Amino acid sequence: MADNQTNPCTGFICKLWNAVNRPTARYSLGMLLFGGFVTGILFWGGFNWAMEATNSEEFCISCHEMQENVYEEYKETIHYSNRTGVRATCPDCHVPKEWHYKVVRKIQATNELLHKALGSIDTPEKFEAKRLKLASHVWEGMKKTDSRECRNCHDFDSMDYPEQGRRAVAQHSVGLEEDKTCIDCHKGIAHSLPDMHEVDPTVVVGR
Repeated sequence: MADNQTNPCTGFICKLWNAVNRPTARYSLGMLLFGGFVTGILFWGGFNWAMEATNSEEFCISCHEMQENVYEEYKETIHYSNRTGVRATCPDCHVPKEWHYKVVRKIQATNELLHKALGSIDTPEKFEAKRLKLASHVWEGMKKTDSRECRNCHDFDSMDYPEQGRRAVAQHSVGLEEDKTCIDCHKGIAHSLPDMHEVDPTVVVGR
């Protein structure tokens, strides 16, 4: 007992324990943990709020580049207006629903902010000049994900083939057998196709 009193613990762990075990230190540590917890909640809530705020059609068309070009095209398609009243908005087709994929897509979208600042497509003429390049990036992304966002609404296994036209049944059957994805055949379904004669002369331009 006497040895313990005359030879106090001098190691690093002991010193750390003694520091934390003091009343004032315990109070400070508790406040630090509580503050970190509250800060974490606020950060997480703010982050998710920002994610959702930038994931609406209103946000997507808030810049005139989208409002005056692809949005006007989209309004003329079945994804905008149809007999069932079910509308697929911009984020439905272009932003993943799964959280981790959504974060990746949002990070990629920062490149779009850069080109907004640079004025890369701020006129209809500039937009048309870059339409093929822009569309190709979207098609490539959809191809890599097996048209993941399309499949939120459309799926081979859920199709009622007897209700489809003969041509649609034939094409979907071939697509299923050949493991094709939606974007392989449905380019231009929601936006005007770019001029692709130099890329693929067989492609029919337009809706």
